[in-house]
Order: sequence, then C-alpha cells, then structure tokens
Amino acid sequence: MTQSEKSALIVGASRGLGLGLVETFLKRNWRVTATQRKPSPDLARLKADTLRVETAEIDDDASVAAQHDRLASERFDLIFVVAGVATQAHDPLHAVPRAVAAQVYLTNAISPIRFAETFLDRLAPGGSLALMSSILGSVSLNEAGGWETYRASKAALNTLARSFEIRHRAEAVSVLVLHPGWVRTEMGGDGADIDVATSVTGLADVIAARLGEPGAQYLDYRGKTLPW
Repeated sequence: MTQSEKSALIVGASRGLGLGLVETFLKRNWRVTATQRKPSPDLARLKADTLRVETAEIDDDASVAAQHDRLASERFDLIFVVAGVATQAHDPLHAVPRAVAAQVYLTNAISPIRFAETFLDRLAPGGSLALMSSILGSVSLNEAGGWETYRASKAALNTLARSFEIRHRAEAVSVLVLHPGWVRTEMGGDGADIDVATSVTGLADVIAARLGEPGAQYLDYRGKTLPW
C-alpha cells in the first residue's frame, strides 16, 4: 500500500489537536474521515476531496454504532481517538462534583475503549489504534500532583488500553497510547511549551514509524517511551 492510499479515522477533530491531525494527514496524502460532536466551522473550512466529515457522540453507544454502520465499507490504517475533556481539571478531587468527575472518567477512559472495541473490525491489517493520553496519566511520573480528575482519567485510559491489547493479543493488534506534549490549545493554555503544529507533526511521525507494530506502547510526540 502506498502512502497516498492510507486512510485515517480521527475521532474528535473539531478543533485543537484533532483538527491539526486532520490537516497534517491530509497534507501527507492520507484519506481522512474526521468526526465531530457538533458542526465545526474550522473543520468545515477544510476543503479536500480526501476528507469526509462525520458527526457522532463518543459517549453515546447508539451514535457510535450508527457511525460504525455508515462506515461499513471502510477500512482504516489508523483509528485515532483524540476526544477528551478536562472539566475542573485544576480543582482537587473533593472539590469536583461527583457527576463532573464521573463524566470526565467516562469521556476520557471508558468511551475511547468502547469506541475501539466497536471499530476494531474497521482497522486494516497492518494498521494501528491510537489513543490520545497524556504524560499526566503516568502514575510513576506523578511527583507534582494537581489535575487530579484528569490524571486519574488518563491513568485509567492507559490501564484499559493495555487490557484491550491483551484481550486482542492473538490478533496482533497495534495500540499506540500517545502524549502530545504540553500544547498551546484551549486545554493546555497559552503558557504551554509547544504549538499545535509541532505536536501533531511529531505525533504523525511517531505513528508512521510505529504503524502496525503489535503490542501496547506509551509514547510521547517525539517517540520517547514513557513509564506507565
């Protein structure tokens, strides 16, 4: 398969890193299917014959199932679940309402794995499932505290990603758990280390280098292995 024939499904592509990834893969001659929760003006501005835009809600099983049916004829070399939230991330756990903390956990940890399970049959041979995690999900690197509900949700995602890979090990599934860096987005803030272009270029390079490698790998946007 040539580079121009590769296909990606980017889940959570309406803005920020997801939008940047769509733009990057289009520039690299991939066919891209991008999902949004609601109509995104930024995504709508991208005009490309190789771009398809879908609307789906990752926290809604019926919505995900309907999208799965609509994409019945598609096979993707990359399925990248980017969608995530950081609601009240700066508040300590006891100050976050239970419903808010539960929603962060649902969106950041449970829904990506449920989506992966539903769409695994849409992954092409030699392809990879990627999940947007964070270095904050590393339990062993947590020496500063803070971002408690967000950290916990990403640590849970990491654990569930490893369990997902183990469950499908006989199928030699490739799972890339990725840290995008501290990025200047709405979530990362203006004081973050790097811009979106630096992050998504690095992520795309890491994906290209690791595409199809069996097992679960926890990597940053430069390709460095992170401790779980």
